[in-house]
Amino acid sequence: MNVRRLIPTAALAGAVALGATALTACSGAGESAGKDGKVGVTASFYPMQFLAEQIGKDHVKVFGLTKPGVEPHDLEISPKQTARLGESDVVLYLKSLQPAVDKAVAQSGVKNVVDAATLTELEVHGSSGHDHGAEEGHAAGEGHDHGHDHGEAGRDPHVWLDPAKYAEIARGVGAALVKADPDHAADYRKNTDELVGKLTALDTEFKDGLQNTASRTFITTHSAFGYLAERYGLDQEAISGVDPESEPSPARMKELQGLAKQENVSTVFFETLASDKTARTLAADTGLKTDVLDPLEGITDKSQGADYFEVMRSNLKNLQKALGAK
Repeated sequence: MNVRRLIPTAALAGAVALGATALTACSGAGESAGKDGKVGVTASFYPMQFLAEQIGKDHVKVFGLTKPGVEPHDLEISPKQTARLGESDVVLYLKSLQPAVDKAVAQSGVKNVVDAATLTELEVHGSSGHDHGAEEGHAAGEGHDHGHDHGEAGRDPHVWLDPAKYAEIARGVGAALVKADPDHAADYRKNTDELVGKLTALDTEFKDGLQNTASRTFITTHSAFGYLAERYGLDQEAISGVDPESEPSPARMKELQGLAKQENVSTVFFETLASDKTARTLAADTGLKTDVLDPLEGITDKSQGADYFEVMRSNLKNLQKALGAK
């Protein structure tokens, strides 16, 4: 897998420190925090909201900008949400993932902003799914190449799907809450350590569970799993040139048919917040099965789990089945 690291490792600690020291204790909680004295945190979408809730617990009041069932990339922010954002004590988001959020944060005037993209090392993930058929898809006017999924210089923002990188972000968020609310610093540190411990255990589960498989390649409609694939030695093949709800080009279909046979691929994965039309079309034409690989951009009643850990373990189980884990 072709991966180019864009942020020097030496800069990581500094980035975390900057994200934390940028926050100062507020002299008065905003309206979003209410009159209960809790720190008002606005989180851009589920993975950021989950961190705030797990680390802040009883000391924070978390408001999520992206409602359950809404595809985060397509989020449009209402005037009411913009106002709520401006009244927050802390804003937690991941720059480049949601253009509407980036714009609202820039215009909000909120000083206590934490960009999760500065708390870990972002990478470029090479995938034939990003390259093949892109020009054809644009020429036909039938889709795009997930340009909205990637930020500056093509950096992949889907870091939460790698438990180890998600743990790095968790530590940065914990440090930020300590700065914002030093009176409860001990609790934030304790909660951060507990969460990081759980994420470390999950990382071990994935390593052990995917160590010995019949195939190392998986096909997905959404190229969100580059970090997960890299961490566990897998190869992600995403359908390119079209969005998750569009049919693949004939050229890409033919290529994936050959790839599936060559790499012993059994399954085409789709996700819960987007249509499964692409996956089912490809599977029908290639004789493959379909299953869910959830990018965890939101939790709904259709999700295979109630929270981050449950859905990630469902993803692991589905990958083990599709890849022929032994």
